[in-house]
Amino acid sequence: MTVQRNTLLLIACVVWSAAGFNILRIGLAAYPAHLTVVNVLLSAAVFGVFQQFVFGRLVHKHTDRISSYLEERQFFLKFFDTKAFLIMAVMMTGGIALRASGVAPERFIAVFYTGLGASLLLAGLLFGCNFGKAKLADARGGAA
Repeated sequence: MTVQRNTLLLIACVVWSAAGFNILRIGLAAYPAHLTVVNVLLSAAVFGVFQQFVFGRLVHKHTDRISSYLEERQFFLKFFDTKAFLIMAVMMTGGIALRASGVAPERFIAVFYTGLGASLLLAGLLFGCNFGKAKLADARGGAA
């Protein structure tokens, strides 16, 4: 199944927003028993690190790659490359294994998952913003 090139940005928006929302939900559900200023600051630090060094760069890289496609119609799974899909699979498997094993204390789940989930959600929303910018540019007849 093929979609318009810029629709890949919308697909990335939905996928990463859903993942971010779910991880953020898990973190926030664990937070009430561990709500302290220090933990909130730690969650903010996790958010900042992932946004600056992982997901912010990922959004930029994949938006540029999608925008550079010459053909207008693309296979719908090309919203990410193979490396990004592998990273996603490793993160999901690791997160599920971590929670299922009980190795990580609930405080870690609260702090880390809240920061990570918020960063993932923001990445999804940034893909959505990039989709909106591309649609607006297309409507004006210019480049994104």
